[in-house]
Amino acid sequence: MKADKNAVISRLNRIEGQIRGIKNMVEQDKYCVDVLIQVAAARSALNSLGAVILESHIQGCVKDAIQSDKSEKIINELAELIKKYLK
Repeated sequence: MKADKNAVISRLNRIEGQIRGIKNMVEQDKYCVDVLIQVAAARSALNSLGAVILESHIQGCVKDAIQSDKSEKIINELAELIKKYLK
């Protein structure tokens, strides 16, 4: 992974904290709207992290594969990855 591993781990730690916070809110019977706002924030953080990792994959693995004449295979793999990521 070409993305800064420490930055990715830091983001994951923040997301983990958000999820723990949501769990605590549910356990404490907090107002559903407030819980959903936090769920949306956690989802947004995960989407942003996914975009960082996807960009890293394209800049690293995909670029390297294209330069080494494995472009058809990597393009097919990337297309499948994007389909799964966008679900």
